[in-house]
Amino acid sequence: MLALAAAKKCHLKQLDVNTAFLHGDLDKEVYMKLPPSLAVSQPGLVCKLQKSLYGLKQASRQWNIKLTQTLVDAGYKQFFDDHSLFIKKQSESFTAILVYVDDLVLTGNDIGEINSIKQDLDDKFKIKDLGDLKYFLGMEVACSNSGIHIYQRKYTMDLLRDFGYLDCKPLSTPFDYSQKLSKESGTILTDNTVYRQLIGRLLYLTNTRPDISYAVERLSQFLDCATTSHLQAAFRVLRYLKGRPATGLFFSSTSNLHLTGFADADWATCADTRRSVSGYCFMLGNSLISWKSKKQTTVAKSSAEAEYRSIAVATCEASWLSFLMDFIGLPLQKSITIFCDNQSTIHIANNSIFHERTKHIEVDCHIVREKHLSGLIHLMPVRSKDQLADFLTKALPPGPFLANVSKLGLLDLHNSSLQEGVT
Repeated sequence: MLALAAAKKCHLKQLDVNTAFLHGDLDKEVYMKLPPSLAVSQPGLVCKLQKSLYGLKQASRQWNIKLTQTLVDAGYKQFFDDHSLFIKKQSESFTAILVYVDDLVLTGNDIGEINSIKQDLDDKFKIKDLGDLKYFLGMEVACSNSGIHIYQRKYTMDLLRDFGYLDCKPLSTPFDYSQKLSKESGTILTDNTVYRQLIGRLLYLTNTRPDISYAVERLSQFLDCATTSHLQAAFRVLRYLKGRPATGLFFSSTSNLHLTGFADADWATCADTRRSVSGYCFMLGNSLISWKSKKQTTVAKSSAEAEYRSIAVATCEASWLSFLMDFIGLPLQKSITIFCDNQSTIHIANNSIFHERTKHIEVDCHIVREKHLSGLIHLMPVRSKDQLADFLTKALPPGPFLANVSKLGLLDLHNSSLQEGVT
């Protein structure tokens, strides 16, 4: 949505609902013990709640139901493939609301409608109008005529300070490409609390830092058996972040609305299970909007099979993105191009004569062929050195890693040459 807001030059506002959980209506009988300081005529009495309270298991669900109904009554439609998104369209007017519990982001081309819905929500719940979108859930947003930059510099600096790496020497890559981590690497930690805390916080940082996605994906597999080697590898990620704490996603205002994707796999890369790692990334024009790095659930018999499974995962993401574009009134004008650097995989997707080679592959993987024939996606070959998803499947040496990441449109706002015109 931020990429679309940048391309369409839409307004970006944010607001917070005061005491949100107290507005939920209870649909079941709930009783509460009386506060100790409340004097009553008879002992042992309880009170029946008419509204939800903070601390109730039902509170968040009931608040979401109340907010959803309020927005629907105001003319908004909920996106059923992602319930956090609400859209309202009237002729040339377009407004979208993104919801995270009681924090809301509003974007659209009609400032009148944005002000109107803010007033409606204030009348119903009492809101705190936070103005232009600048800081949301630990993510910093900077807007300029050239586009929108979203990054997590404060979160990164807090992370470095909490783990004592503010004064460390920076590194050029987040993961040592010569190191092959496994469950047997190093000595088991007697207390893995620090490791778990670090990986948990790094996971949230991947929301705006695709460049550390592979490293965090690998390290998160050892939460139950963390060793000294795993901990050192996690600290290496901090040393990488030290050199570029303000790097984040940049959504260009000159971007077109054509979706392209890159899908890749690294065959049998896991030393413990021999499973492959899938990776994909999608661009809206020249803005990176979606990516993923994940170990496959089964063992692939060949590199072609591993690549085919990776494209299957990317195809599912492409389907979801097409649903989203349709919902917001910007249906795809042409097929989503997905680039793959394995010719055998493309041949398997294009025709079904390879039955003998693919009959052991689960049926759900053949969604690639189905969507290809339907015209949703179009598979294209790409050279391995131009494969943008390569950094999501394996650790790369500094040269290829920096070259790969530089093509993703990531931006370091604190580079002095880029600060002009930013608000």
